[in-house]
Amino acid sequence: MHMSDTRQIAVPPAEVYAALLDPDVLKQCVPGAQEVTGTVEDGFQATVVQKVGPVKATFKGEVTISDMVPGEAMKIDGSGKGGAAGFAKGGADVRLAAKDGGTELSYDVDAKVGGKLAQLGSRIIDGFAKKMADQFFDNLQTALEGPAEESEAPDAEEGGKKGWFGLKKN
Repeated sequence: MHMSDTRQIAVPPAEVYAALLDPDVLKQCVPGAQEVTGTVEDGFQATVVQKVGPVKATFKGEVTISDMVPGEAMKIDGSGKGGAAGFAKGGADVRLAAKDGGTELSYDVDAKVGGKLAQLGSRIIDGFAKKMADQFFDNLQTALEGPAEESEAPDAEEGGKKGWFGLKKN
């Protein structure tokens, strides 16, 4: 499966680049991460708990970073084994560019799964992989920029109820 996307992050490329190499930031950003240890030079080890459809598993895996161009690009490769659930492996080419006072982050991801996970079907796996990538980059953006401002807070204090689209109900 292949995915691509672009994000605008309101910090300089050097900060985004450094965050992607920090095991503490990675632990914050990887959905379900229980532990991320290691170094860029030796690779990272991670323990991640995830539920994909009806299959819940603890994946133990390794992440390596290569083709590093400081502040501009890197390749992230990872693989994990989830016991009877199967395995997952993949890679991401990440590119950073200064844009609009921040960073435009672009990525291309290729991922593969095997074992029980592969039996779930491509629609479930593709949807899950997209959700994981989106959550990772949302979490990265929040870690770097801080939480988004809540513009609805004043209305909530007034006791008004919100509808689906944030419109106040009377």
